[in-house]
Amino acid sequence: MKRRKIKKGIYRLIHLPGGINFLKYSGNKVTHYFRKLSGSLDVAHPSTIMLEVTNHCNLHCITCPREYDYGKEMDKGDMNIALLKRLVDEAYPYIDSIGLTGMGEPLLYPHLPNALEYVKSKNRGILTNISTNATLPRAPEIIDAIKTNLDTIQISIDGIGDVYNNIRKNADYDDFIDKVTQIQSLTKDSGTDLTFNMVVVKENYHQMSELIELAAEKGFANLTFTIFNLASVTDVGLEYYEFYKFPEFREAYRQAQEKAKQHPELDVFFQDIDRPGSFQNCPFPWTHFYVTWNGEVPPCCAKPFPKELSFGSVVEQPLMNVLNSDGFKDFRRMWKDGETPAFCRKCHFIMAGTDD
Repeated sequence: MKRRKIKKGIYRLIHLPGGINFLKYSGNKVTHYFRKLSGSLDVAHPSTIMLEVTNHCNLHCITCPREYDYGKEMDKGDMNIALLKRLVDEAYPYIDSIGLTGMGEPLLYPHLPNALEYVKSKNRGILTNISTNATLPRAPEIIDAIKTNLDTIQISIDGIGDVYNNIRKNADYDDFIDKVTQIQSLTKDSGTDLTFNMVVVKENYHQMSELIELAAEKGFANLTFTIFNLASVTDVGLEYYEFYKFPEFREAYRQAQEKAKQHPELDVFFQDIDRPGSFQNCPFPWTHFYVTWNGEVPPCCAKPFPKELSFGSVVEQPLMNVLNSDGFKDFRRMWKDGETPAFCRKCHFIMAGTDD
């Protein structure tokens, strides 16, 4: 992850906005610093946002909140392209990165090429990313068409062979790997980074080392291992987090870390599974804000269900009005006071690593 961050950071520095927009950009960074230093509950213009361009998906994965009560009850649709462009306009020139991704499969979004082109028309240095399951029949073709405006593609894998098939319902591993191979070939030397992401669960933890080998074989730049976040998984109890303390998991984790050292060309990120749980581990009250397809702003990407909690609608008011609304500031006040909101109770930021 360090090499990736350095590479992207240098690219961003080279492509900072010029003229009056540079002054606005720099002034916003200063505002952010002083608000943090003073303990203000207000935030400056965000440096990164996630726009949920769609929450439709072609798969049914056991690791996805879509498959549990919150996800089943959510309204579904695509973000209006006019709304998306307005949000980009409001975010510029302060923004460093924009994720056009969320609870759905972004390659299903019919306006994705237009959206990416619009972001880059503001400034080539705005880093763009999507997270995809890469299983749509035309996935390689779609990615080939948008790669020049796409800096990072995160591909969800969650297993190898039958393990993958059992976790990612409606997908076929052999077909998936064929598409991944095509995507890697099409994006090679394009400047677009490919990264695998595995949500580590009881069904796949023994394949972590094998996945490192696969990522290296396919020429990926990055690989991320994250633990299962139960924030919106209603059918699984908090005791699941105890699994990450079991000796068999710890040994597999250790072996994967040793395997990663054998592939220095691959940046591998391991989530800290021993950090004490606390709401203050969570960065989302302050950064990386999430906007749903219909313009609502929930607390985070782990539980992006506005029927449960939304701080406002960007359809009805500017983004910054929502980010500094009374409700959002009360949420940040709880963060400062170390009080866990009921909305966040099962999140791994709060529960994993604790003995509660």
